[in-house]
Amino acid sequence: MVDSLVLDTYPFRIKPYEHQHIALEKSWQETVYAYFMEMGTGKTKVAIDNSALLYDHSGIEGVVVVAPKGVYANWSGKEIPEHMPSHIPYRVATWRASLNVKVRAEINHLFEETDDLRIFVINIDALITKKGYAALEKFLKTYRCLMIIDESTIIKTPSAKRTKAAIKLGLLAYYRRILTGSPVTKSPLDLFSQLEFLDPDLLGFRSFYAFRNRYAVLRDMNYGGRTFKQVVGFKNVPELAEEIKPFSYRVLKEDCLDLPEKIFVRREFELSTEQRKAYAEMKEMAIAFMEEGEASSTSALTQLLRLHQISCGHLPLDQDQGMVQFKHDRLNLLKEVLEEADGKVIIWANYRFNLFEIQDMLTEKYGDDSYVSYFGDTSDEDRKRAVLSFQDPDSPVRYFVGNTQTGGYGITLTQAKTVVYYSNNYDLEKRLQSEDRAHRIGQHFPVTYIDLVCTNTIDEKIIKALRNKVNIARAVTGDKWHDWL
Repeated sequence: MVDSLVLDTYPFRIKPYEHQHIALEKSWQETVYAYFMEMGTGKTKVAIDNSALLYDHSGIEGVVVVAPKGVYANWSGKEIPEHMPSHIPYRVATWRASLNVKVRAEINHLFEETDDLRIFVINIDALITKKGYAALEKFLKTYRCLMIIDESTIIKTPSAKRTKAAIKLGLLAYYRRILTGSPVTKSPLDLFSQLEFLDPDLLGFRSFYAFRNRYAVLRDMNYGGRTFKQVVGFKNVPELAEEIKPFSYRVLKEDCLDLPEKIFVRREFELSTEQRKAYAEMKEMAIAFMEEGEASSTSALTQLLRLHQISCGHLPLDQDQGMVQFKHDRLNLLKEVLEEADGKVIIWANYRFNLFEIQDMLTEKYGDDSYVSYFGDTSDEDRKRAVLSFQDPDSPVRYFVGNTQTGGYGITLTQAKTVVYYSNNYDLEKRLQSEDRAHRIGQHFPVTYIDLVCTNTIDEKIIKALRNKVNIARAVTGDKWHDWL
């Protein structure tokens, strides 16, 4: 640990928790470092505080944040304004797929003559586009920068284009950080590319194959006349754990005695092209309907329901004529969240369509014994078995998939430290009750609640209302319901 006096007197916007203070003590002056901090322990705040300290004491001029689609906009929209110390002058540009006039102006603003800390936030997929790569390369070559990879398992695959791009761009940064709660999602080999981004010479392996030979048990296999090496196990894992200790900090929620009991996290995504078109049409119809005369509460709720269903990837047709399904990123975002989450997870979804697609995804990715279901179609006997299986720490069941109408009351699910709201119910009571399935007697750790939010849709209004303890169903029955549109 170094120079703790600096941290003791530093004017943080929000005082770090003890574990965050330790992380900064260990890391803030280091050229490379890995924050292996479980979801909900505040690794984003640590990285922002680290940026401020480097700006004040080491003269960095810029920060690059590379993150998954569902996370990157949250840095500029919420985390940086909330945690950047108030004495730091800064400007932020957020890369968007559609480079409109506003986005271009933000990026150009970063290159103006100024003493401000310049922050460039970009999603990982933009690194494999010509424009995205070129913009980031120019920024890193122009300024002395800290480069951060958030949810760094996004670069765990050595052969992936985005991994290669991130590692190549990382060489241009003066300081590098990786952030993830689950650095090893499938095998210890997941670490290689993440560590290569920090420094290709960090562990002394100049190729993935040398790293694999050291830490994997290999067997020669034959298939279709071709011979290849198959990973059948792992070795020297304690050695690897010791090797990464000097430049990493690992913390779990159970290690943090000063964390709040409930931690709320928001993950964002955007409407697909198909959804955007349908959403705009439905919104226009709702406004036209409203302008024809006074709307009843039933009509108001129906319009809001249809808009919400579109944001969730489907729209039931009138008179039982079937359902329109849209391409959407909500499910992809859930996959990213589950990869990061440790331990057992509750997943609440509002619609049957979504419950079934979640089950299909879990079956394909983790096997049909990885989850239990709890909603209207589930028999009483199966409901009892679902709760018992989920609560059994030795059971292979890791995910509890249900809706708050059925599962939000009267059951105990304290094996979960993470609760994901794939989509929210309009009813405040159901939200509060469903939160308390995990947060009740028998729960020994803080619980992280993750809301998946479709930006620029009614999703945002629902979350805001729930946070403000407003019952949406009652709120929209008044004469201001159209404000929701």
